Amino acid sequence: MYAVIVTGGKQYRVGPDDRLTVERLAGEVGAMIALDKVLMIGEAGQAPVVGKPTVPKAAVFAEILAQEQGDKIVVFKKRRRKNYRRRVGHRQELTRLRILGVSPTGEAPAFAPSAAKAEASPKAPAKKTAGAAAKPAGKTKAKSKSKAKE
Repeated sequence: MYAVIVTGGKQYRVGPDDRLTVERLAGEVGAMIALDKVLMIGEAGQAPVVGKPTVPKAAVFAEILAQEQGDKIVVFKKRRRKNYRRRVGHRQELTRLRILGVSPTGEAPAFAPSAAKAEASPKAPAKKTAGAAAKPAGKTKAKSKSKAKE
């Protein structure tokens, strides 16, 4: 079974176990959300159900895998010969989803949070405390002594 949904002003064709990235949706990592703007529901061998504009009671259930930001986009404006330049950076906030199921009646599927939290949060790099202690202390003293002799 598949569905066509609307979120963030865009339309997506989704099915169970699909993974997609959409514009930021409210919710914590690992939580289940319901996307209720379903435009169409289809199944293999059957005619699709098309909504006017949406299918009543239908919902798509998804698990939030990560809340992240997209790549940086640089917006540069310029007016030639006018000494006008503006540079602005932007990173779109995104939500990664895993589709749990498509329901024409709006019933939520059985949900057990996956190991998305381990996948979503990368391990923090180890602190480098040995780097500060590894600096040779003798060289700075040697230079100061040589300057003092001159």
